[in-house]
Amino acid sequence: MTRDPARDADDASQEPARDAMPAVDARLLVRDEGIRGYVGEFWRKTRSGELGSLPVVIAVIIIWTVFGSLNSTFLSAQNLSDLSQQIVGTGMIAVGIVFVLLLGEIDLSVGSVSGLCAAIFAVLNVLNGMNEWLALLVAVLGGAAVGLIQGFFFAKVGVPAFVVTLAGNLAWNGLMLQILGSSGTVNIPADSIVAEIYSTIYHSPAAAYVAAAVGVGLFLVASLLDAARRRAARVPSRPVAEIVLRTVVIAAIAFVTAYILNQYQGLPLALLIFLIVLVVLDFVLRRTTYGRKVFAVGGNSEGARRAGISVPVVRMTVFSIAGAMAAVGGLFLAGQIQSASQTSGGGNLLMNVIAAAVIGGTSLFGGRGSVWSALLGALVIGSIQSGMNIMGVSNAVQFMITGSVLLAAVVVDSLSRRSQKAAGRA
Repeated sequence: MTRDPARDADDASQEPARDAMPAVDARLLVRDEGIRGYVGEFWRKTRSGELGSLPVVIAVIIIWTVFGSLNSTFLSAQNLSDLSQQIVGTGMIAVGIVFVLLLGEIDLSVGSVSGLCAAIFAVLNVLNGMNEWLALLVAVLGGAAVGLIQGFFFAKVGVPAFVVTLAGNLAWNGLMLQILGSSGTVNIPADSIVAEIYSTIYHSPAAAYVAAAVGVGLFLVASLLDAARRRAARVPSRPVAEIVLRTVVIAAIAFVTAYILNQYQGLPLALLIFLIVLVVLDFVLRRTTYGRKVFAVGGNSEGARRAGISVPVVRMTVFSIAGAMAAVGGLFLAGQIQSASQTSGGGNLLMNVIAAAVIGGTSLFGGRGSVWSALLGALVIGSIQSGMNIMGVSNAVQFMITGSVLLAAVVVDSLSRRSQKAAGRA
């Protein structure tokens, strides 16, 4: 029987394919190399522009070192505890900005929305006697509705988000003035739910340590369950040793924070609520279908549309979330000063919340960021302001320094994106 040369050549060409080793995920190779592999992976990511939270962590260390060396009061337990409360209002609003930035858009109305919702609560509860919980709910839903309206004009009508929210910044500020009326200021009683939520501190040392232990425990359980789910699906997962190391690092941060807070008065309720909100919204972004849709739309809206994602719905809901978080932040700020006035939501609030989101590591170009950026960025902004207030620096200089830090964060973001493009990762 005569063999076909063409068939023999074809069979020979297919032999290596049968014997070839299956592709191995690069992350598995890194973990097999141990510490050396992780160090190499860290430097590779750094060179390719994947900086993550590294710049802002370095910034916090530098800021605290400088101000701590200039004045020991800055690193005192009292100042750090006060700082943890003061960043909550700005941080809450910045969380909503993070969602918008993930789409590659901007919301210039969050300052006015925060003031409007604080005014709604104050007028309904203080002047009209509405139940404070109901007034609180109306204020938050009002913020969500405002965001939804702006999202509709952006997503459905096609008006650029910059224009829509710039117009909203003026319109909602005017509505706030109309609601406050001729008096211009409504004082919020110290026993109001808004004021109490901000000012309540759990003085028992056990409260801070228990909160730290619960947080660390939840992180460990969630990490182990995620690793088990990935192993069951036969996809790369973190080894137990890495999970334990991460848990130890987080535990150190959590318990040191609890110790510092207990050196003054204890655990502020406002900080606890802020951390819970961050955990919940981080889960929404990283562990739910909706969160993946947000990243997909921010990374490539046309590609997301072709994949079957309703881009307008995602955009409208994101702006609604930003409005709701602006309302929550505005209520915390109102509770801090125990009033809603014509200046609520004004001043440098808008600049601070945008700066917090960007400085914290959320990209202005969309598709990259985390809600924890709001905490880190707000910590940087709050630390700079606290340090300069202790040093007696004027507001004019504070504005210039904060603006310079924001510019530096944007430059780092731009350079990081350029490096990722050069490395083929953007």
